[in-house]
Amino acid sequence: MLRIANLALLILFPVAWFAPLLRAGLLPLFGLSEISVVSGLQSLWQTDVFLALIVTAFALFAPYLKTIGLAMVHFGLMRRKVLPVLSWLGKLAMADIFLIALYIVVIKGIGVGRVETGWGLYLFTSCILASIAISILTARHIARDRTPTDAAPSLP
Repeated sequence: MLRIANLALLILFPVAWFAPLLRAGLLPLFGLSEISVVSGLQSLWQTDVFLALIVTAFALFAPYLKTIGLAMVHFGLMRRKVLPVLSWLGKLAMADIFLIALYIVVIKGIGVGRVETGWGLYLFTSCILASIAISILTARHIARDRTPTDAAPSLP
């Protein structure tokens, strides 16, 4: 079951990257522009390359590399010792969601523009949380398989 859930993330992450994270506009009278991870990164590459590299690493590469790594562990193509590193990658992706939420709160607090969250933010957040849960459950499953629970106790 963990394998299937993890493989589903390989499809859901790209959907979440192109889904609208938020809709933003300068004044309530004008229409709102939809912003996705990809469209946000495109704008960021034009203004601040260093920040664009960081966000690309957090939003795209970290969660996808973690998902691929977990799949390799599930299918026995990678050692189980990499699970702590994979878990760390998932936490990096969670930092990206925190930044998006922080931007929404700041923009709403200023009151200059209008911001609405989109369904893509919920999808992206769900994918990250599912990835973290899958890595935790995988680690527990591996630890349970290692402990000899059915061994008979030795007598002195």
